[in-house]
Amino acid sequence: MPAEAGILKNRTVMSLFAIKDDLVNAGARWVEQEVVVDDKLVTSRKPDDLLAFMRAVIATASGA
Repeated sequence: MPAEAGILKNRTVMSLFAIKDDLVNAGARWVEQEVVVDDKLVTSRKPDDLLAFMRAVIATASGA
């Protein structure tokens, strides 16, 4: 998990609420949004957000 690798420190992320505390304890800024883009890191809440997540991944990868 990225949190255990230390790469989420000072990054803004979104996730399932169940792991919010783990991410915050790893130094991440957790926000309640469908999708969060922090530089090239794209995160989302749940499988229902897949369409928005994939749009953000494509936009981020294409430099848009």
